[in-house]
Amino acid sequence: MKERHEIFFNQLKSYRNDTLSLLEDVSVEEAEIIPKRFNNNIRWNMGHIYLDQYLWIKTLTKEKTNAPTEYNSWFGYGTSPADFSSETPSYKELKSLLENQIEDIKDKFADKLEIVYSPTEMGMNTIEQVLIRTIFHEGIHFQHILNLKKFIK
Repeated sequence: MKERHEIFFNQLKSYRNDTLSLLEDVSVEEAEIIPKRFNNNIRWNMGHIYLDQYLWIKTLTKEKTNAPTEYNSWFGYGTSPADFSSETPSYKELKSLLENQIEDIKDKFADKLEIVYSPTEMGMNTIEQVLIRTIFHEGIHFQHILNLKKFIK
C-alpha cells in the first residue's frame, strides 16, 4: 500500500477514535434520549455514521458492503428513531461496528482507492474521494452528538 494511503487510513482511524471517545461516557439510556428541538438521538447518529461510509462506497462501486440493506430504513437520510424496530442494532452493537469499520474498509478496499468508477452525482469517482467526503460527514455528526450530550448531561 502506498505511504499516502497508510496515512489516509491512519487519519480515518484517528477521526473515528475521536467519535468513539465522545461516546465513552454515554450510557445506553442516554443514547436513546431525543431532547426538545432535536430530531434524532445519539444511537441514530452512530448508525448513520456507520451506514454513510458504506453507502457511498456501494453507490460508487456497486459492491456489497457490511451494512445490511435494512440499515437504510433505520439510519438512512430522513429516518429517525421512530423508525427503529426490535431488529435495530443496539447502542453497544453500533459502538462495536464503529470500532471495527475502518479496518474492514481498509481490508476490503485499500487496494482499490484509486480505481476510477463512474462518477456519483457529486462527481466523485474513486473510493478515496468518497471516503474523504465521509470524513466531513462524520464531523457533522460528531458535532450533533456533542450537542446532544450537552442537552442530556
